[in-house]
Amino acid sequence: MTSYKSETAIDRIVKIETYRWEEQSNILWVEITTENGLVGLGETFYIPGAVESVIHDMAAPLLLDKNAFDIENHWNTLFCCANFYGYAGAEMRAFSAIDIALWDILGQATGMPIYQLLGGKCRDRIRIYNTCINAYKYKDMDDSFERPGELAQNLLDQGITAMKIWPWDRFAPQIQSKALTGPAGWAAMGPAGSYLSLEDLKKGLWVVEDIRKKVGDRMEILIEGHSRWDLNCAIKIGRALEPYEIFWLEDIMQPESPSDLARLSDSIRVPLSISERLFTRYGFRQILEAKAAHVVMMDVVWTGGITEAKKIATLADTYHLSVAPHDGTGPVTIFSGLHICANASNAMMMETERAYYDGGYYSECVTNILTISNGHVEFPTTPGLGTALREDFKARKDVSSRVSVGQDSVCL
Repeated sequence: MTSYKSETAIDRIVKIETYRWEEQSNILWVEITTENGLVGLGETFYIPGAVESVIHDMAAPLLLDKNAFDIENHWNTLFCCANFYGYAGAEMRAFSAIDIALWDILGQATGMPIYQLLGGKCRDRIRIYNTCINAYKYKDMDDSFERPGELAQNLLDQGITAMKIWPWDRFAPQIQSKALTGPAGWAAMGPAGSYLSLEDLKKGLWVVEDIRKKVGDRMEILIEGHSRWDLNCAIKIGRALEPYEIFWLEDIMQPESPSDLARLSDSIRVPLSISERLFTRYGFRQILEAKAAHVVMMDVVWTGGITEAKKIATLADTYHLSVAPHDGTGPVTIFSGLHICANASNAMMMETERAYYDGGYYSECVTNILTISNGHVEFPTTPGLGTALREDFKARKDVSSRVSVGQDSVCL
């Protein structure tokens, strides 16, 4: 990674390049290059073709030849232009990736990690939890259904004391489509279920019971819902979970209706984690005003990048609530989340997937991966984001790219 300190407050953007990889077909990376040779890295996830078009067709003409350090102004310009026809979706995913890349550039230019530019660290490391996916050498999702207690013990043996599982997704309406399949291979999307039988309720509950039976209270249990249930089913699941002291119930309903989430919160004695699906501080403001969440879970590569994630964390803190950044996609997502976790005084925990960082694909595509020990992850110490795309990775035949350059720029 280039080490550079600018003698001026100007470093123009001369090139924006995006990368797609066949093996991880939902991820889109973006590199932004400045006239002084700095290269910032960003990332987002889902429908990369649409996001790539937004970056090159809409955002690039607004950014090229502009000062890379004017991050707040660039965010506001992109948001206001997209808000003319609707900002939430591919537009905000594109802006999130761009924003992260610009923060990476600023960190490299100043010689500091991003969290120092946000105001410094509140801690030296943060606790992690493992999201139980099937990938590479791990079959954590299958094990969570078939032998959850043994899985919990295996995680404890690695020093991990919190795990996220989804015992009831399999009973919700299913849609079989590669485009709608989550990163771990499960049908994470589809219509909300309106009926959950007592038999299926108990099948899902057995997963939680087996963990408690095998490892007791040594493991924190986080329940993911992927927004697969309506209000009545969500209440049914939440009330069944009350005796087991689970850590949180996450996105058991779709998050678009704050008042309905507030009804759920009032009906059960389980903390609600809301929601990776919300875009910008405006979406979270409505949830917080309705008293519909106990934990704020934003996804930095969807909700507006580091610029917006910092504001969301501050907003949550005004309601005395914790933040726990979402992960489950790519390496830049978690690195971005770590800078928020380092800086935000109300950061609780960071999502990780051992299937990705322990022998998974991270090491194939980026220069630095995570340092994890005793159930905690260390924060990056190098300037900027703390990792970059590998040059040999970008040169692979199964990696494609698209580039935009400024009219007045000379590409380096």
